Amino acid sequence: MLLEALYHVPRDKWAYAYNPSTIHLRVRTKRDDVEQVFAMTGDKYDWQATYQELAMEKAAHDAMFDYWELAVKPKYKRLSYAFKLMAGSETVYMQDSGIGYDPPTPPGELYEFPYIHEIDVFKVPEWAKQAVFYQIMPERFANGDPSNDPEHTEPWGGIPKSDNYFGGDLQGILDHLDDLSDLGINAIYFTPLFTSPSNHKYDTVDYKNVDPQFGDNDLLKQLVNACHERGIRVVLDAVFNHCSELFPPFQDVLKYGQNSKYIDWFHINEFPASIKNGVPTYDTFGFFGNMPKFNTANPDVKAYLLGVAEYWIKEINLDGWRLDVANEVDHHFWRDFRQIVKKANPEAYIIGEVWSDSLNWLLGDQFDSVMNYPFADKVLTFFNGGIDGYSFSNDMGALIMRYPQQTNEVIFNMLCSHDTPRLLTSVGNDKRKLKLCVVFLFTYIGTPCIFYGDEVGLSGNGDPDCRKCMIWDPDKQDRELYDFYKLMIALRKKHNALREGRFRFLHADSHDPCIIYERIDEKGHFTIWMNNTEKKRTLSHPMNTNDWCDALTGERVMPDKGTMNISLDSYGYRILFRKIK
Repeated sequence: MLLEALYHVPRDKWAYAYNPSTIHLRVRTKRDDVEQVFAMTGDKYDWQATYQELAMEKAAHDAMFDYWELAVKPKYKRLSYAFKLMAGSETVYMQDSGIGYDPPTPPGELYEFPYIHEIDVFKVPEWAKQAVFYQIMPERFANGDPSNDPEHTEPWGGIPKSDNYFGGDLQGILDHLDDLSDLGINAIYFTPLFTSPSNHKYDTVDYKNVDPQFGDNDLLKQLVNACHERGIRVVLDAVFNHCSELFPPFQDVLKYGQNSKYIDWFHINEFPASIKNGVPTYDTFGFFGNMPKFNTANPDVKAYLLGVAEYWIKEINLDGWRLDVANEVDHHFWRDFRQIVKKANPEAYIIGEVWSDSLNWLLGDQFDSVMNYPFADKVLTFFNGGIDGYSFSNDMGALIMRYPQQTNEVIFNMLCSHDTPRLLTSVGNDKRKLKLCVVFLFTYIGTPCIFYGDEVGLSGNGDPDCRKCMIWDPDKQDRELYDFYKLMIALRKKHNALREGRFRFLHADSHDPCIIYERIDEKGHFTIWMNNTEKKRTLSHPMNTNDWCDALTGERVMPDKGTMNISLDSYGYRILFRKIK
C-alpha cells in the first residue's frame, strides 16, 4: 500500500454528523491499491461492549484515489474509531496518532467524534431535495403589462444586447404560471428584481422595492402567493457584494468625499472616488466602476443588508436566497446571514454563487448549496466527446467527494445559466446530445435547475446572447423537446431513488464514451444506459433479476442468462427500473 496516499481528518467532509443519530466517515486511499477497509468503532467509555469492526464501501474514485465511506450509528452519540486497511497479506492501521502496522490500543490513540450535538448538525431544507428549479430572468420571460415598459423598449424576440429592453415583468410571469405547472416545475429562481438602472438588475439602487419596470412590491407578493398556491417555491437573487453607483450612500461618497458619513460603507482606495486610467479608485465587482463593492465588515452595512434579507423573507414568505458573487463576501457576514435568514424561515434554501470548490461555505454555518458550475463543465465536456467514460467517472467521483452527503443531496445543478452559453448551443445544436445531458441532470444527485426556454429549444452564446426572450408562439417552440423535459421531470418527481438514492457507475471504461450507472434506494433501482457515440451500440452488464422494465414506457426488459444487453441508437439512452420488494 502507498501509505502517503492515505488520508483522513476527524472533521469537515471526512467525519461529520449526517443527522442527530448518524456519523459519516470517509477515508482516502490510492486508486486500486487497497482491497478492503474496516472502521474499528466504539465508545471510549465503554469500548469492549460497544466495539464493532464495520466494512466500509468504496463510494467513489477519481483519477488518483479511491474514497471509502461508512454510516455509523453510535450507541451514545459519540464515537472513537480507527481504520484497518488490507491489501493481500498487508494490513495497515490509521488512527489519530498516525499510520502503522500495529493495531491500536483503545480507547487511546483513536480518532474521536466527541458528541453529536443536534445544534451542530448541518440541516438542509428537505423540500430542496424534491425541487425542480426553473431560472427566470424577468426582463426576458414575458411582457404582461406594456404600461410599465422602459423607454425605447424593443419588440419581443429581438437581438439581446447588454443595454436593451424587451419589457418582461412580473405580470408576464403570473400569466404563465400554469405553463410552469404543466411542465412540472415546483421551484423558481429569479434573477434580481429590485430597482436598478440595468436590464439584468445586478446593480441595485433600492433593495426594498421592486423595479418599476417589473411592477411593484404588492405584485411581487401576489406572484409569490400564486406560486405557493401551485406548490412552487420562490428564491430571489441577493446582490450583497456590490451595489449600483446610483445607490444613495455611494452617491453621498461621490458628493462629499472623505467627509461622507458613508465613507466606510465601501473600499475607497483613493479620493476622489473616480475612474483613473481606466481603473476605479475604489473596489468594485470586477473592474466595473458602476458596481462599487460593499465593505460587509462594516457594522452599518451588515445591519442594512441583513435587514434586507430578513425583510423579504418575512414580507413575501420567501423560500430562499441565491447569493451573487458569494465568494467575494467575508465569511463572518455569511455566518450572520444564515442566522438571520434561518430564524425568519428555518426552511429557507441558501444558494451561494461560487464557481469552484466551495467546502469552506458548506460546513453548516453558511450556505446550504452552491451553483454547481463544475458539474456543468464536466457533463458538457463528456457529452461533447472531450473525455472517455473512465475520465468522466473520475470527474464525477471527485465532485461527489467534495462535500458532505446532505450538501450533495441539494447541490444546485444546472447545465447553463444567464452567465453561460445556452445548453443547445453548448452541444452544437445537437438535440441528441442535449437529451443525454438532461437525462444525466435529472438522474444525478442534487437539485436540478432549468434555464428558462431550454425546454422549447432556445439557443444562444454567452452573455448577452444567452439572455434571449422566451419563445411563446407554439409554432416556434420545439414541442417534442418540451415533452421530453416534461417526461424527465415527472420521472424524477415520482421516484425518491432519483433524488436521494445512491449513485454509482456500473460501466465507465477508458477509450469508451459509453456509460452505465445506477441510482438505488430501499424501494427502487434505476440503471441508466448511455451511448455517447455516433454509432449504434449494444451495452452489456451482469444483472441477475428478471423484474426490469423501461422506466419511460413500462415495457418489460429481460436479461439473457444473467446479462442485460441494451441496444442504443447513436447518442441514445435507456432508463431501466425495478421495484425493490
